[in-house]
Amino acid sequence: MNRPLVILNGVTKRFARGALPALDAVDAAICPGRITGLVGPDGAGKTTLLRLMAGLLLPDQGQISACGVDVAHDPAALHNQLGYMPQRFGLYEDLTVMENLRLYADLRGLIGSLREETFVRLLTFTGLAPFTERLAGRLSGGMKQKLGLACALIRKPRLLLLDEPSVGVDPVSRRELWRMVRGLADEETAVVWSTAYLDEAARCDEVLLLNQGKRLFLGAPEALTRRVEGRVFQLCGVVDSARRATLASLLQHPSVLDGTVQGSALRLVLRAGAPAPETGAGTRLDAAAPRFEDAFMDLLGGGPGGYSELADRREPIPDDGRNVVEAHGLTKRFGSFTAVQDNSFSIRRGEIFGLLGPNGAGKSTTFKMLCGLLKPTEGHSTVAGHDLRHSASLARGRLGYMAQKFSLYGDLTVAQNLRFFAGVYGLAGKACRLAIQEVTEVFSLAPFLSSPARELPLGFKQRLSLACAVMHTPDVLFLDEPTSGVDPVTRREFWTHMNGLVCKGVTVLVTTHFMDEAEYCDRIGLIYSGRKIAEGTPDDLRHRTATKENPDPTLEDAFIALIRASDMAGKEAVE
Repeated sequence: MNRPLVILNGVTKRFARGALPALDAVDAAICPGRITGLVGPDGAGKTTLLRLMAGLLLPDQGQISACGVDVAHDPAALHNQLGYMPQRFGLYEDLTVMENLRLYADLRGLIGSLREETFVRLLTFTGLAPFTERLAGRLSGGMKQKLGLACALIRKPRLLLLDEPSVGVDPVSRRELWRMVRGLADEETAVVWSTAYLDEAARCDEVLLLNQGKRLFLGAPEALTRRVEGRVFQLCGVVDSARRATLASLLQHPSVLDGTVQGSALRLVLRAGAPAPETGAGTRLDAAAPRFEDAFMDLLGGGPGGYSELADRREPIPDDGRNVVEAHGLTKRFGSFTAVQDNSFSIRRGEIFGLLGPNGAGKSTTFKMLCGLLKPTEGHSTVAGHDLRHSASLARGRLGYMAQKFSLYGDLTVAQNLRFFAGVYGLAGKACRLAIQEVTEVFSLAPFLSSPARELPLGFKQRLSLACAVMHTPDVLFLDEPTSGVDPVTRREFWTHMNGLVCKGVTVLVTTHFMDEAEYCDRIGLIYSGRKIAEGTPDDLRHRTATKENPDPTLEDAFIALIRASDMAGKEAVE
């Protein structure tokens, strides 16, 4: 094995005197030729560690050596050997792709023929050559990440630090990004990739797992996965209408460490040495191959359980048999550009419907039309029986909306955000006070009421955003990538609430790039280039794309196969 390129020795960092350390005596060695995944829940210390390795912060205790440089004593000597893509990468959205590259080349002192050769190489490498004159702010999420990576590679680094480079990026772009970064790890270069996607962490050569600032694990991901061998099962034969209630019950069972919906089945991880729970007549427990995510949850002691206090406080909504959401031929054009073309679907009471698709496919535009925030160019829609052409305000009063980038006001405190959104949803007086009190208790927001929303940990931002969306007890929830960037434990908590609300009759429309989250959907509509190209249950979509070479595709495999099939059909139609 190559000698380590980065050595961490007892690294400790606090941000306030007397506060708990953000990093607590972390030791690690990171070698070139490998991708090291930096994994952990929200607030684990991942970004802090990356900033320390980049020389942007200094440790309070311990030492960091990177590329032969003592980072604390000579951080400037490291910078010419470093590529760093921060979580909120430093693109200038009012500059074009090429203008961003030129700016970073100026900052890194890249001149002459090497400069132009580098631009050509990076534009080809990232596939951005056709978009050099496009403003960075108008790129899709995946293209922005590729541009951010290109800017970090203006000079070939010995150490490449990537802070959650694939957050908010669709599965197709994630695979492309992964392929590009895999090609960068050679005998001279080490890559550290912080990620919230545990399937991504499983592809890394090594994983450094942090929790509450402490190192829990360092090694090959398969070594961690082996700890749950023989404890992972798939519960089959559960009646569809009982899946969520069954999962909630099993998650409260002392033998069950973790559990998720997986299409028509439930995936369960048992505690070490625990007997399998009783699962009811007509069901069976089949052994399943363990995944890195199962071991991750095991190492953290399990998920949040299956009880949702939020759902427990809600009265059941009767089902009158009518569709709660209907879209008929929705089309939206912005000038000559068609963002959404002739999309139709319906959602029943107590159903989760997923809108999936690559970045820029038209999902958020569809959401905004269904919320009455955008007027369709053609077509119409109804929400909770209200036609959005004539009764948009009445429809908005029946729905709760979580925007893609948490629609909170960062300069307002948590309490001010709650009061503001209560007013937006028409709550006043005693009703307003009771609603705020309820969500404050349910989401444990009391310690943060006087804190500005921008200073909240990401997991609590997500809680606050959900609290603002549900305080008026809507019977329809529109969730636009509601858990983007949050860790798996927080996502489990979020879906526990969703499952509980759906059991009470709440209807959910959701977009997500997490394919394990898409498994919670009763049905999925796949949108590509503005059009709906497929619809069905998660199992339907998998079965539709099964091949002799891949007889048991994942939902991500199905997602990519259906998009490629649509591309092929489009090419054949043109020819």
